[in-house]
Amino acid sequence: MAEPATLARPYANAAFSLAKANRALERWSRQLAVLAATAAERPVQALLASPGLSAQRKAARLAELCSEALDEQGRNFLQVLAGNGRLPLLGEIRRRFEALKAEEERNLDVQVLCRFELSEAQAEQLKAALQEKFGKQVRLSAEVDPGLLGGALIRAGDTVIDGSLRGRLGKLAESLSRT
Repeated sequence: MAEPATLARPYANAAFSLAKANRALERWSRQLAVLAATAAERPVQALLASPGLSAQRKAARLAELCSEALDEQGRNFLQVLAGNGRLPLLGEIRRRFEALKAEEERNLDVQVLCRFELSEAQAEQLKAALQEKFGKQVRLSAEVDPGLLGGALIRAGDTVIDGSLRGRLGKLAESLSRT
């Protein structure tokens, strides 16, 4: 069986192409966010998994739940997903769409985990360094992780930069074991 990311890719690409052609990236982003969040709710998951409802009825019910957030294209997209049995992939489709949107807009969402809260100056300095490294506009979100001994763990897209004390000690131990 194919991975959800593989199955979601063509739908995210299609939604992105349509949104870009219509200059509606933000509108599609909002629609997919609402659809994914609604589909992730336990009662809606039960509805989507119900064998007693047709795929088209499931899509229609989901469209009703999200009616204020959807336009005609969004409702049509839901019907296509339903027709192909892909409604459970809404969360992954949204993630892939957002990655494509960020790439198009040259934005990069970066998550920083630190032992202690970053000062505003530290956050700005880190943001500037990451913008230079990746050549993109960086949106930085910093969180405190009491499990870290020190340093920071940075996640930027598929890249992970482990500058944590635990990570550094692990690298040191590995290099010492090779000698």
